[in-house]
Order: sequence, then C-alpha cells, then structure tokens
Amino acid sequence: MLPDDRMVIRPIKGEKMQIEKHKVALLEYTLTNDSGEIMDTSEGNEPLAYIQGIGNLVPGLEEELEGKSQGDELKVTVPPEKGYGVRDDGLIQVVDKSVFQGVDELQVGMQFQAQGDDGVQVIWITEINNDEVTIDGNHPLAGENLTFDLKVVEVRDATEEELDHGHVHGPGGHHH
Repeated sequence: MLPDDRMVIRPIKGEKMQIEKHKVALLEYTLTNDSGEIMDTSEGNEPLAYIQGIGNLVPGLEEELEGKSQGDELKVTVPPEKGYGVRDDGLIQVVDKSVFQGVDELQVGMQFQAQGDDGVQVIWITEINNDEVTIDGNHPLAGENLTFDLKVVEVRDATEEELDHGHVHGPGGHHH
C-alpha cells in the first residue's frame, strides 16, 4: 500500500532523520576566520535554517553536513575554493563618485547591486578618496578559510512550497 496525502508517516522511534538533499536543517553556528575573529554567529538569534543540496550554503559546508542528524556537533574548516571563492583582483576597480546616483553619503562597507554583462553583481565600497571610489565585487569572505562550529538543532523534510521558493519559511528562514 502506497501512502496517500491523508496518511501520516512518522520515522521509526530511535531513527534520526539525516541531513540529505531537500531536508531542512536548523543550525546553531559560529563562523571564525584564521585569526579567530568571529565573523558571524547565530548566538542570541534563531538558529539558521536552510535546505540541503540546493546551494543555500557554501559547498564545503553542505558536504560536511550531509548525513549528520539532530544533536550532532562538528567543527569544519572550509577552504576558499569551497567557500566564497578565491579573491579575484579583476573584480576591484576605482570608479568616479558620480556613478552612485541618489546616495547622499557614501561610506566604506556599503553594499550595492551593480548591473553588468553577467547580470546583477553585489559590490562593496572598500575605499573612498575624494571623488574616487574603490569598489570590490569579491565576497567579503573571498580568499578566507571559514571555520564553523556547528550544532544540528533539528532536521525535517522541506515542504513543497519551500522547495519551490528555494528557501525555508518560518523560524530561522524567510516570511516570519
């Protein structure tokens, strides 16, 4: 007998659901760089919720989380190649302040979307020198080893809607 949508299917007691493609996992995490600086953390916030196997996280982290289940704790170091990429100096350029229309005061660290030949790209202001603004299209963590201290809080099936939208809804996700 095949299940239909009126049937409730529960895991066998003692069987923990594992992180695999199209499962939602909730993680408590702290991200540090090579100098031990905390770059990001879920501490004090909801755990991070993501869908495994569809590119919600950097590839190196998804690989390490595959097969883990609720309660697992791990420390993972992801190299740039499997994180936010190696820094590309070709993505750094100096532009005239006038290209930033409608912005009253430019500041280092501001983030913008730039429309280019390859589509929309996120850029950051890294330096301002009079009318010259240095912008960087690299992710701020490009070229960095990323060390994650993680705890898997929960693993569940993703809903059809979450899979359609490509992200988690509810706590730790979008649309709260």
